Amino acid sequence: MAVQQKSAQTGVPGTFAGLSPSAWQAIGIAAIIAAAFVLPFIVASYRVFQMTLIVDYAIALLGLNMLTGYNGQFSLGHGAFLAIGGYTAAILMAHAGVPYWVTIPAAGSICFIVGFLFGLPALRLQPLYLALATLALAVATSPLLKYRAFQHWTGGSQGILLNKPRPPFGLPITGDHWLYLFSLMVAIVLFWCGWNLLRGRIGRAIVAIRDQPIAAETMGINSALFKSLTFGVSAFYTGIAGALSAIAVQFVAPDTFGLLLSISLLVGSVIGGMWSIAGAVIGAVFIVFVPNWAGAISTALAGAIYGVFLIMFMYVAPFGIAGALYGLWLKVRPKLSDGTG
Repeated sequence: MAVQQKSAQTGVPGTFAGLSPSAWQAIGIAAIIAAAFVLPFIVASYRVFQMTLIVDYAIALLGLNMLTGYNGQFSLGHGAFLAIGGYTAAILMAHAGVPYWVTIPAAGSICFIVGFLFGLPALRLQPLYLALATLALAVATSPLLKYRAFQHWTGGSQGILLNKPRPPFGLPITGDHWLYLFSLMVAIVLFWCGWNLLRGRIGRAIVAIRDQPIAAETMGINSALFKSLTFGVSAFYTGIAGALSAIAVQFVAPDTFGLLLSISLLVGSVIGGMWSIAGAVIGAVFIVFVPNWAGAISTALAGAIYGVFLIMFMYVAPFGIAGALYGLWLKVRPKLSDGTG
């Protein structure tokens, strides 16, 4: 009895009570990743497709969170970068015969350049005017994709059909399962990179520009460069998400990337928690499932029900669902540290 009590107090390795909060966090993340790899093999095929969209949207929302939540630049036009990434992948696959996996970095690189260049003149704009500028970008995307001069490449209003990639190396899984696993592996790499970026010196500089821009300039931080780079990195993530979603859906069309898509991304960012990396995943789940749930309850009142869900989440979790979960974690963490939980 005395040995067991001493083990609990000293935190001997192998006892759950002695685990540090960071260890519990690592265990939780590992469990979530393991479940993410296993879950598609025990659900229906349509659910696998929905899970693929969740992973893709999570990548896009992580990029938007970097820009809006961490750097304080508001964007209402990130659907445009989804379109650029999706059409880059579709054009390379349909017209140039490029393998699907090559189109992913290509889409991200093009979106990074576009986002960086768009961010340069936008530096002179105040937050609300920047939001309007990005809104104009979202509004202009669909008509540009339908423009006659680009129809040979974009397919005009008809869009571009894509073939579903086959699993490599003769893996005994379906194409839907492979696309999900491929998207998940890309997402894990991007989330790991984003986590390291935001917790390092660059991340601290990005947040300093958001909170105290004058003090950041005084300390030698080049605000213009960091803002443009943040816009570019955010567009890079969103472009990769657009390419992955285009491959998963096997189709791109101008009307798919309308203004509503950009609004949905912003809603997902706010609901999930725009100051959180985990909030990107939660927001993606909201984007994919809540509209379907609202439609299942009542087709005629789907929009109203969706609005009720939105208002409810904002009242219950004003800092996003991830913020509410973090507050709960702060209450539970001391109990895990001292082994009383």
